[in-house]
Amino acid sequence: MAGTSTTTVRRDPYEVLGVSKESSDQDIKSAYRKLALKYHPDKNTNNPETSEQFKEVAFSYTILSDPEKKRQYDTAGFEALENEGMDMEIDLSNLGTVNTMFAALFSKLGVPIKTTISPNVIEEALNETMTVAPLPLGSSAYGKVEKQCAHFFGVTIDEQQAESGIVVRVTSSAQSKFKLLYFEQEPSGGYGLSLQEDSEKTGKVTSAGMYFLNFQVYRMDSNVNTLAMAKDPEAAFFKRLEGLHLCEISHLKPGAHIFAVYGDNFFKPATYTIEALCAKSYEETNEKLKDIEAKLLAKRNDLRQFELEYRKALVRFQEVTARYTEEKIDVDNLLKERDAIQASFTTVRSVTVASGSGGMKVPSGGDPIQESPNVDAMKPKWTFPKWSRTEKKS
Repeated sequence: MAGTSTTTVRRDPYEVLGVSKESSDQDIKSAYRKLALKYHPDKNTNNPETSEQFKEVAFSYTILSDPEKKRQYDTAGFEALENEGMDMEIDLSNLGTVNTMFAALFSKLGVPIKTTISPNVIEEALNETMTVAPLPLGSSAYGKVEKQCAHFFGVTIDEQQAESGIVVRVTSSAQSKFKLLYFEQEPSGGYGLSLQEDSEKTGKVTSAGMYFLNFQVYRMDSNVNTLAMAKDPEAAFFKRLEGLHLCEISHLKPGAHIFAVYGDNFFKPATYTIEALCAKSYEETNEKLKDIEAKLLAKRNDLRQFELEYRKALVRFQEVTARYTEEKIDVDNLLKERDAIQASFTTVRSVTVASGSGGMKVPSGGDPIQESPNVDAMKPKWTFPKWSRTEKKS
């Protein structure tokens, strides 16, 4: 109805996932995985209410799995997140054909749409029913994976390689949309999803990489706050480094590790090339990366403080700019009025005023001026005696 609004009542994310503020990242992940599998619509076709529960679980995990969003929520609740804008997240495996077309359209228009991993892929890893292809360090493999499916690869490293660090990278010359996944072995058996990187366009290819270099590495989420920045272009600069997120795992132990390439396309398979490299021969590059990561982190903290100073200065600038405009208008008006008054002295309009037999002319706006006298009236008059013709001279 016109004039009314509906407020969405959201539950506390900690309550939804059944964790506390002191829970570790691993505890939050484990809680999310269990609830996501429990409420996934594909597993509850006869219970439509689970779809909303699944969305609530996914929304809560989106907040608590992101350090920055978690910090904002802990500080100011949902209001802070609504002001910043939340990315849209959908599960492609549960979309119909029409909805999938709309999702594809939004993606082409640049609206950030994050997708969840199909529960079938997660269950394959948990039950260890997936097919794993070996991927030795220094080698690469080419493949084509169907949408919402995954190809699993096993990378085995020794102690020296683990100490030096490894890099796993996936590229697609066809610019396919995919995810790079890392599965960590669970204490109770099977493999659980621990890391995921969405492909991003870099040049003429799409790519995603994971770096295990034994120091803190940050990943950049270019979609962070995209919608919010569209409303405030000036925020683009200050929010740019907010997309830096700490990778939860920076070190791999010796042994076998499971990675996967997940088809994230809307309509077609994803073609890709995956490679695994040992970072031993890139020691100089590692040191440069370590230095840059530290500088970026420090710069992000500096920008947070600088943004506050900038916003205050911007408000002050707007105030003095407004006053400048007002003062300029006032000065212009006063000068125009002054010029008009001065011009009146040089524009004379004579007015004749009667005064006795004479007269005065009074200029418009001036003092009276005596009128020039009549010359004929000023001539002297002489009187001559009249002589009679018959009068005799004595």
